[in-house]
Amino acid sequence: MDEDTKKTAIQMAYASSVGIAMVLAIFACLALGVYLDKKFDTGNLFTFIFLLIGIVAGFRNLHVLIQRYFTDDEPIIKSLKREPHRQRPAPKKN
Repeated sequence: MDEDTKKTAIQMAYASSVGIAMVLAIFACLALGVYLDKKFDTGNLFTFIFLLIGIVAGFRNLHVLIQRYFTDDEPIIKSLKREPHRQRPAPKKN
């Protein structure tokens, strides 16, 4: 298996785990909120709060996984100072 195929297979495995991690965070927080509402008899207060926390945690997991495993291999050159093979144009003389 060549290097590009191996890298693509690894990235696909991580991409498939993103959905599972997002759903797991949301439903775990939702279940905790429902449990706390039943225990303290607070209506749907904890359910709503923990649902929001679960959604935020799911998107945070998504963001962390994307940053960790889907980075560009080539650095982005942001200025001409870092490009020694290029020269700035000469200033115009009036």
